[in-house]
Amino acid sequence: MKGLAELARLAQQARTRAHAPYSRFKVGAALRTKTGEIILGCNIENASYGLTMCAERVAVFKAVSEGFREFDAVAVCADSSHLTPPCGPCRQILWEFCGDIAVRMVDLKGRARTTSLSKLLPFPFDSRHL
Repeated sequence: MKGLAELARLAQQARTRAHAPYSRFKVGAALRTKTGEIILGCNIENASYGLTMCAERVAVFKAVSEGFREFDAVAVCADSSHLTPPCGPCRQILWEFCGDIAVRMVDLKGRARTTSLSKLLPFPFDSRHL
């Protein structure tokens, strides 16, 4: 099973495939299954902005569409002055499909931080509320 450093490297690689002609803010994600498979995602922008898809959601949706259902970590790579965590909608999708997984945030300068999804989303909305 690949470690978090390798997962971060793969997220950085996925970032190079981002389609971000409007914001120029490229993001890559690498989602790891509990059995060690890695699914990559990058952000894909749309001129209408609202149809833009974040890297984390691309990775989750690709994984689910390929039959994967159990995950243990995600790495997110962006080039900004601060480490970039998943946005609110991505946190919700990650929670619903992945649960309380490890979240590794990295940038192109080699800075990194690992936290848990429950720390990023302390009061999640899920099926318990339905």
